Amino acid sequence: MSSERTTWFTSSYSGQNGECIEARSQVAGIDVRDSKSSRGPVVRVGAAAWALFLGGVYSGFVPLGS
Repeated sequence: MSSERTTWFTSSYSGQNGECIEARSQVAGIDVRDSKSSRGPVVRVGAAAWALFLGGVYSGFVPLGS
């Protein structure tokens, strides 16, 4: 697993209020965590699911109920 580790990053659009998530690239996808809790849980999102998510963000898709 140590060979997969990369640096955590936040979006350049993140504000300075601490309400951000951090992400890091992995071979199998993307890891996501709360920037306020670096020792907290990490969610791993598979590469295909991450690509679908980004496609929705870039196209302006907002799911029902948001």
